[in-house]
Order: sequence, then C-alpha cells, then structure tokens
Amino acid sequence: MKPSSHSKHGVDEVERTLHRLFIQAEGTSLRREDLQKAKELVPLLDEVARVARKSGGVLVDACAGKSPLGLVAAALALPSTWSVQIVERDPARVAAAKKAAAVVDRRVDVVAADINDDVGSAAIKAADVVVALHACGPASDGIIDAVVDSDVRHLLLVPCCYGAHPATHATHPIVGQQAAHAFVDVLPRQGVVGRRFAQAVIDSERTLRLESAGFDVDVVEFVGATVTPHNLLWRARRGLDDRRIADAKQRRARLLSTTTTRSL
Repeated sequence: MKPSSHSKHGVDEVERTLHRLFIQAEGTSLRREDLQKAKELVPLLDEVARVARKSGGVLVDACAGKSPLGLVAAALALPSTWSVQIVERDPARVAAAKKAAAVVDRRVDVVAADINDDVGSAAIKAADVVVALHACGPASDGIIDAVVDSDVRHLLLVPCCYGAHPATHATHPIVGQQAAHAFVDVLPRQGVVGRRFAQAVIDSERTLRLESAGFDVDVVEFVGATVTPHNLLWRARRGLDDRRIADAKQRRARLLSTTTTRSL
C-alpha cells in the first residue's frame, strides 16, 4: 500500500504547528530546512494515524533529534488516549524537545538516552508504535534490533546517512555493511555505482532482518526525491506468516554468506 496522495493534514497546518512548537515567537518564520521538513511530515502523519487507531498506546520517536515527527504527531495525528516518548541522546536536542513538548496538550516524556543503552532500549521495547525519521547510519540498525527484541507492533522507519562509501565504511560493523564489503574489490572505480550497490545490500539486509523476525514489511517512497534523497519508508507490522518468515530467513542467510564466500 502506497502513502495516500490525499493527506488529512495539509502542509500549511504542519508548518503552523512546527512554528508553534519550535519557534514560539510572533513575527518570525520557519527556516528553509523547516519548510522542507513539513513536506516530509505530511505523509508520515497519515502513516502514524493509520497505525494508531486502537484505543490507546505508546508511540516512541527514536533517535528523534528535536522530535518534529513525534511532537507534530502528538499535536495533530494521535488519538487523545495515546502518549508519546521521545528518545534522543544529544543534550541540546533533548532540551529543544522538552521545550516544544511543553506546548503539546498531552503526555509527552523526553528520555535522554542512546537507543543502544539500557534506558533507550527499554523505552523502545515498551512502545506499541516506534517511529524514526532520518535515523542516521547505525541508528537505524539499532532501532531495528530493539524493535525485533520486543513486542512492538508497528515500526515506521526512514533511514539516513549510509556514510561516504557504505561498502568500505567499517567504523560501525553493521551486518549489512559487512555483506556489502564482501564485494568491494570487484566494484567499479566510479564511486556512485559502489554507493548505490552497497546501499541496496544494506537495505535488503534490514528488510530481511525484519521479515525474519515476523514483520510484514513494505518499503515505499513516502515523498519525492526532490524533497529528500533519503525518501524510503520502512513500514513494518508484526504478524508475518510462518512460510514467509522461513523464506526471509533463508534469503538473509544467503545474503550474509557473502561476508565469507563469494562466487562471481
């Protein structure tokens, strides 16, 4: 299912909400990057509203930055019976999120933590829905791992920042990057080809990791590439059937076997 072309929330309403939450000063306007963010939020708010139709629950905005998605969703898209937790490790962004959260008329808790530590991981595992907009590099994989090791029902994930050349980016030993690295000695010298290949391998492993854990996964372009080049949304819902889980496990095992063997 693709994102709806008829959003319940217009870009003007989202821009006004961003201004109310984060600018909070009359006579001022949003920055260019904020206007860009508003275009990204419009379809994502519909996604949040769709997965939060049950009577109540907890939405966690992970690796949230100032939490434009979590806080605007709290203001516009979530039923009143839902609460929001924001998980962010950067102190300045935590402070900005807390200031904005005070404007929202519902319970919003801001957790100063890394998703890989006990506090951040526990927050994710207590969620019904986890969202993450532009979770950079290994942050996306940390979120996936925490969601897999939990009872989270829905994940809405937009990854970002694969590194200058993901196939050779060894700072973070992410499984998908390790698989991509297995091909680095046969990739052409044109870097853009290697980057696209490596990104496809990394994203394939992420998708299969979720399916292997029982999530039904769609990957869609939630906005056009002119809005953001990082425009892929992983829409994952727990409840995949056993046959497809087994198939995903086999496919992922074959993909990961490229870390040790390769025949070209």
